[in-house]
Amino acid sequence: MPVLTMAPTLGDLLKFECHPGYCRETVTMKAGGSYPLGAVLGRITASGEYRLSPAAEVVGDEGAEVAIAVLLEAVDASGGAATGLIAARGPVILAEGVLAFDTSVDQPVERVAKIAQLSALGLVARTTV
Repeated sequence: MPVLTMAPTLGDLLKFECHPGYCRETVTMKAGGSYPLGAVLGRITASGEYRLSPAAEVVGDEGAEVAIAVLLEAVDASGGAATGLIAARGPVILAEGVLAFDTSVDQPVERVAKIAQLSALGLVARTTV
């Protein structure tokens, strides 16, 4: 019998939110790729667009190295910039296991740093919720 695997849903990621009208924002995602639900995002200072938050500063995408939001829906920006819905401020509780990090965030200490940056904004990631 085949095993069916289901992609994470918003209910898997978002465990508590004070008020959607306060916690959420619609933003522009940088063109050039697909962003999964739960993507940990940073904002590019020059353009104001969002992208996956890298472990260190990337030339041309300065500012994005600071995690400031979590994507609440999958966004395909491969054909150009696209809009996406984010959790921008808390109080919000997120399931840590559903968070998606940039490929450069590959060490546990880097993940902990990103989660701490989100926590400072009230976006709290929990391992058990």
